[in-house]
This record gives sequence, C-alpha cells and structure tokens, in this order.
Amino acid sequence: MKAIRPVLQRIPKLPSVKTQAIKISDNAIKKTQLTTRFFREVGEFCLFAWLTLKATFSRDFEFREFLRQCFKVGNKTLPLISLTGLVIGLVLTIQSRPILANFGATSMLPGMVALSLVREMGPVVTALICCGKIGSGMGAELGSMKVTEQIDAMEVSSTNPMRYLVVPRVLAATLMIPVLVLYADAFGILGSWAGANIKGDVTFTLFFTQAFSAIWFSDFFPAVIKTFFFGAAIGFVGCYKGFTAGRGTESVGKAANQSVVLASVFVILIDLIAVQITDMLY
Repeated sequence: MKAIRPVLQRIPKLPSVKTQAIKISDNAIKKTQLTTRFFREVGEFCLFAWLTLKATFSRDFEFREFLRQCFKVGNKTLPLISLTGLVIGLVLTIQSRPILANFGATSMLPGMVALSLVREMGPVVTALICCGKIGSGMGAELGSMKVTEQIDAMEVSSTNPMRYLVVPRVLAATLMIPVLVLYADAFGILGSWAGANIKGDVTFTLFFTQAFSAIWFSDFFPAVIKTFFFGAAIGFVGCYKGFTAGRGTESVGKAANQSVVLASVFVILIDLIAVQITDMLY
C-alpha cells in the first residue's frame, strides 16, 4: 500500500459533480443569451424595416429633406468616387496590359476593362466606399441625435422621426448610389485610357469605341439594378444602427462602426445573389 500511495497521489482528482454542473449551466446560459440576443436583433431589424416601408408611403413626404440628403449623399461624395474610379481603371489597365501583350491581345484591353468595371468592379467597390462614407455618417448622425434625446423630443412634439429622419436618407442613398456608380464607371474608363497611353499610343475616340463596343445591355442592366439594392441596404443599415444606438456617447462610435461592417456584409451578399440570378437568366 505504501508503494501504491505515491502513484495514487499523482493521479489528478476528478472534479466534483457540483462543479461540472455549474460549468454546464453557465455555458448553457451564455448560449441561450446569445441566441436570444440574435433573434431579438432580427426582430427589431424586421420591425424597423416595416416601419420604414410604412412611413415611405405615408401622405406627408419630406421632399425638402429628401433633396438635402441627395445633395449630401451625392455631391459631397463625388471627389472620393472620382478618385476611386480613376485609380481602379488605371490599376486594371496597368496590371492587365502585360498579360494581354504576351498573347498579342492588347486590342482587347479597352473592352475587358470596361466590362469588368461595368459588371462588377465599379458597383461593388463604389458601394463599399459608400458604406464607409455614407453609412457611417448616417449611423453617427442619428446616433448622436439619439444620445442627445433629439429623437425623443421629435416624438413628444408629434413629429414622426421615421418619416423625417429615416425615409429621406434611405431614399436618397437608394437613388444616388446608382448615379455614383455610373460616375465611377466613367472615370474608371477614363483612367484606363490614361493607363493605356503610358506605354502605348491610343486615341481617345478609338479607346472609347472599343470599350463601349464590348458592353451590351445584358451586361449593363443587371449591374445598374443591383446598385439600387446596394443603396437601400447602405441607407437602411446606417439609419437602423443610428436609430437604435444606446444612451452613452460611446454608442455613437459603435453605431458608426457597426453600420460600416453590416452594410458591407449586405453589399457582398446582395452582389452574390445578383450574380447567381444573372447567371441563371443568361
């Protein structure tokens, strides 16, 4: 027995049944809380979407606020979108030209870049840029109004904050982001022409003729349609996160951050669904 005792002492003691039960209960409670929080978030999101849709078709539409938000979303984003589109077209041309030159297909460069910009690169990159510019701005603006109780004051004064704050912003983003995407596509093709003339000599008329001859209506129409959904998702997510922000000042930063992340996820998912639908139709 004396010889076995040191061996028995080295064997780790089994945890008691009470300790194991407490750990299992804590894990179950944590998972239940996470699940409850997720479903509550989904429910609040759907309710906010219904209230927004209901306020959109209400009788009193804030047309002046809608125009102000269109100017804010569209005009103030033009410099960033112009630079983004120009750089995208320039980079695509510089990266693709050596590969096409190996196959003797440099004449296909304008059409390839234009098709890439119109169908995928232009809409997605522009929408992601707008997630950071527009979505975060809406989330921070409405979040600060929530913290300073301006939204509560509007409700007390019989002013519908959904109709005055949310609907103009969502509609402005829905209508202006497709315009910004077309603007970025135009600057992208212009940047591609500049990139093609770095190591070559292509006239402006010839380049744009080759670029637009490769684009068909079946390429242009789906790309434009999905940008409306991009804009609606960006505007709605930004307003939702700002409208449901907490009471502390820290919640304003969280609302802006979560607006960018969630809107970017929605843009990627919408693009994935759009690509699948387009592939099935064509």
